[in-house]
Amino acid sequence: MLPVQPQSPGLADRIWWGSGTRETAVWAGTQGMNLMSSTLLLEDTRVPFDELQAEQIELFREAWAKAGHTREPRVSVSRSVMPVTSDLDRRLFGADGNEDQVGWLDGAISRFGRSYTGEPDRIADELARDAAVQAADTIILTVPSQLGVDYNAAMLETIARDIAPAFGWHPKNVVEAAG
Repeated sequence: MLPVQPQSPGLADRIWWGSGTRETAVWAGTQGMNLMSSTLLLEDTRVPFDELQAEQIELFREAWAKAGHTREPRVSVSRSVMPVTSDLDRRLFGADGNEDQVGWLDGAISRFGRSYTGEPDRIADELARDAAVQAADTIILTVPSQLGVDYNAAMLETIARDIAPAFGWHPKNVVEAAG
C-alpha cells in the first residue's frame, strides 16, 4: 500500500474505520485504526443493537491489544436523538422512542439501532443504560438536519442542557462544539 503524502505528525492516530460488523471491527483493531460504529450493523445475532455493538467494541479492543498497539484506541458510537419538549416535536417525532429494527440490506440480515425519542430525562436514562454508549469513549448524537438551523439549534440546546449532563458532559462544551 502506498502511504498518504504528505503526512502530518500523528496522522495514523487520527484515522477512524467505520465498521459495520464484528469482523471488520476486529480488522480495524488489528490495523491500529480507531473504531467508528454507527446506527447500523450489517449482521444480526438476535440480541439488542446496543449489546451487539458493545460486543463489536469488545472484539475491537481485544484485537487491538493482541496486535500490540501501544496507544489507547478511540471508539465512537452514533445515536439518533430527538428530544420531545413541544407540541411540534410530538407531531414530528411522536412521544415515544422506537425499537431496533431488523431488515435485509446489502445482502445481509442487518440490525438498525433505535432512535432515542421522548422526554429529555427519559432519553438520558435510556442512553445511560445503553451498553455500547457506556463502552465507547466518544458519542456522536445526530439530529434531523432538514428541519433548519433554528430548529436544530434549539434541539441541540435541549440536548446540551437536559441530556448531556447525565454523562458528565459540560453543556457549555457541547453547545460550543455544536455551534
